[in-house]
Amino acid sequence: MYNFNTILKNTMKNFVCMIGMSIFPGLPLIAQSPDSSHKSSWTFHYQSTVISQSHAGFKATYSGINSLADTTEVGATSVTATLYIGKKLWNGGSLYFNPEISGGRGLSYAVGVAGALNGETYRIGDPAPAPFIARAYFQQNIPLGNTRYENAPDDVNQVRDKIPVDRVTLTIGKFAISDFYDDNSFSKDPRTQFFNWSAWANGAWDYPANTRGYTMGMVVELIHPGWSLRLSSVAVPTIANHSDLEYVWNKAHSETLEFEKPYDINGKKGTIRLLGSYTASRSPSYQSGLNALKVGDNALLNVFTGNGELHTYGGSKKGVFLNVEQELTHEIGFFSRLGWNDGQYASWAFTEIDRTASMGLSVKGNHWGRADDVAGIATVINDISPIHRAFLKAGGYGFIIGDGNLNYGHEGIMEMYYNAKLTSTFWLTFDYQFVNNPGYNKDRGPVHVFGIRGHIAF
Repeated sequence: MYNFNTILKNTMKNFVCMIGMSIFPGLPLIAQSPDSSHKSSWTFHYQSTVISQSHAGFKATYSGINSLADTTEVGATSVTATLYIGKKLWNGGSLYFNPEISGGRGLSYAVGVAGALNGETYRIGDPAPAPFIARAYFQQNIPLGNTRYENAPDDVNQVRDKIPVDRVTLTIGKFAISDFYDDNSFSKDPRTQFFNWSAWANGAWDYPANTRGYTMGMVVELIHPGWSLRLSSVAVPTIANHSDLEYVWNKAHSETLEFEKPYDINGKKGTIRLLGSYTASRSPSYQSGLNALKVGDNALLNVFTGNGELHTYGGSKKGVFLNVEQELTHEIGFFSRLGWNDGQYASWAFTEIDRTASMGLSVKGNHWGRADDVAGIATVINDISPIHRAFLKAGGYGFIIGDGNLNYGHEGIMEMYYNAKLTSTFWLTFDYQFVNNPGYNKDRGPVHVFGIRGHIAF
């Protein structure tokens, strides 16, 4: 059905061509080493990531407007480049500013699989790289009581400073809400770890964001050595998975609360995180979508796909999520996530998953003489609510999935990657994903996806 050598050859060709587009000229001149930043009130860092993916052809009884192409796709390539700038204003107070360039596209333009295949792409990506402001926020650390202070090294969006161990941290501005929540040492960053959306994040958390993954609002964190608590209130999209955001009191907003507890078992570190969220928006219910399909109300159906706007409020989504990480040895880490949302109203920001369970391992390369390399393997099972299934079965479409019909089955994903550190600033990753029942549809797939990633950071 496909020629693997052709896929690999074309993937490499696209990768090499695109990586040259990803680097800002002259940035090494402003990159800041740890030593040079010791007395500085500024921080400068940079990253560039290129991902190229291909998938083999697969069996499909039928296809719809949101289906992953059942023929071979070769060399779908994304590119991002980010400059991280920070300035210390006064004791505990800093400003951070992240201009970013992104371009390229995902496989089938990032539709067809609820656990989308490339964390660096989004549904309405433009192949031409375009600049925008990813983050611009103010942060203040407020000491609590007679606390001691610890050194915070110069890092991405962190000015070298002494920060109180017991503190309240206030963040206001534009940021990614996932910067603060659902953290995990072994599965968090698609630029260095797993590619798949439902492997590096909790897929059932329809976290508030525009189509590029950013929002505006406020996060308050209460941080102690033994535990942390954080609460946020931020804006939501006006249109499903779109760029425009709004914050309307009691109508359009999203709140997230997370409790984080680190622990130690026989000298092996672990952390458990329990997260709850509530989002109010213009999202329509799946029941109203079923009614719209019966009467041919295309204006309402366009709202589900992100191609139309609902002028009334009333949509909501509640969810509960668990995140665990645990060192098994000093080289091997285990992680797992469980997620649930009520699944009554349309997915609005992240992806079309209502329930998820994932687990995996991350292994450092010490045993084969490459201590800076990392290998990872993860499995994910995604699910949707009964009313969501009925909507897709009746021919409804969301903004990521929909085949015009549905023979329902859990969407299962297995991902493996090997991330090799080749120089002090460059990493090369090879990735493979196996997707069973893409878009929850037993009439399509399974799919074999091959990827390569180059990542520069300093």
